[in-house]
Amino acid sequence: MAGIAAQANQDRVALGIGLMLCAYFLFSGVDASVKWLSGLGFAALQLAFMRYAGHVVLSVLMIARDGVSLSRFGADEPGWVILRALMILLSTVLNFFAIRYLPLTLTATIMFLVPIIVCALSGPILGERVGPWRWAAVIAGFVGVAIAMRPFSADFHWAVFLSLATAVAFALYTLLTRKLAGRVSAESQQLYTGVVGTLALAPFALPQWQSPTTTLDWTLLIGLGVLAWVGHEIMTRAHGFAPASVLTPFLYSLLVFMGFWSYAVFDHAPDGATLIGASIVISAGLVIWFRERQTAA
Repeated sequence: MAGIAAQANQDRVALGIGLMLCAYFLFSGVDASVKWLSGLGFAALQLAFMRYAGHVVLSVLMIARDGVSLSRFGADEPGWVILRALMILLSTVLNFFAIRYLPLTLTATIMFLVPIIVCALSGPILGERVGPWRWAAVIAGFVGVAIAMRPFSADFHWAVFLSLATAVAFALYTLLTRKLAGRVSAESQQLYTGVVGTLALAPFALPQWQSPTTTLDWTLLIGLGVLAWVGHEIMTRAHGFAPASVLTPFLYSLLVFMGFWSYAVFDHAPDGATLIGASIVISAGLVIWFRERQTAA
């Protein structure tokens, strides 16, 4: 019986990992779609609006289907929940601007800074202790991103600063998510995220609206919200099958998926500097993950 239970647990963990990989593949599809549509002249704010509007529509449809009372989505700390929503909104908008100019593999590499920034800020913001091993990993992570950015090369593009700001905003969003964990339901946070993003972007996106002219472009535009929403749902379910300590390292599969889209759609393979920088950042992130597991044990 013990062997059957162990096998069942392994199967659940494997399912959680599979779902996590699916989620990251969908997120990479969002960025690839944004890069494609940006190349056709669609404004970043319109694309960001569609990402959040689709999120709201699907969330409301699920609420209506399940017959859930809207009173369930109240929050005792609306200020923190709204600030969290604004941080991911800022991260999305900056990322969509950066994707217009940068290779997908470079934006992914810079986004790998998120857990490193979270580690650096968890002390002053959450009061968590960060030891010398993790501080060394933080420094190494920034060195890796500097290598990938090539600041003194002729290939350097100013949009990397947008991508860096994207990572900082998403790190703050992550810290606020930690702060609200157990105090505000995940459903409430998701609904606030969609509503705040949609309302904030509508006044800027609608006046410069550009309608797609092909079925493919319409599909990609509508799909922004669908892919993002489904990705978040799958990610949530993945954590029901496997602990976060197991799933966290699979964040780095995003580089493989971004590399696939970058080469298959845009004929752009990652160069040596990006691969070296990404390797350093990923290694630093894994050191932080390993030390956090040790601390939690």
